[in-house]
Amino acid sequence: MIYEVEGDILLTRAQLVVHNVTTFDPMNRGIARKLKDKYPAMAEAFHLWCGEAGAEPGDIWRWEASDHTQMIALITQEGDEDPTRIRRPDKIALHRCLRRLAKEVTATRVKSLAMPRIASGTFGLDWSEVHGMLQSQLGDLVIPIFVYVQELEGQVASEPGM
Repeated sequence: MIYEVEGDILLTRAQLVVHNVTTFDPMNRGIARKLKDKYPAMAEAFHLWCGEAGAEPGDIWRWEASDHTQMIALITQEGDEDPTRIRRPDKIALHRCLRRLAKEVTATRVKSLAMPRIASGTFGLDWSEVHGMLQSQLGDLVIPIFVYVQELEGQVASEPGM
């Protein structure tokens, strides 16, 4: 079940935090920046993985912090050598990411997800279209999926079932 909630995603009680990035993302905006600030080792590990794995749009990357916080990065677009230039997320890559996310969640028996309004931030895709993709790819999962539609720093969201 997909729930739209308001609060601070870093205070979620969900098992897995999902966010979208570019290949070699500098993680200097949005949720990626908050995660990088809290878990600098995550960004280092992600960049190392991008180089080793030849990461490309449509891939997903999973990481676990020493405090057992788990994250999955959805690579929704190609990175740019100029970190100030922002590219629009690729719909096909997002679709592939969501399909892979559903398989990962099922295979590893994840019990809950939290994510921002992925791929629809600054210069992003239309949220109604992304929400439709979420419904089609993740809607059949029998776990709570919390989409943080408004970030309220320091506030715990009301997450049904948690």
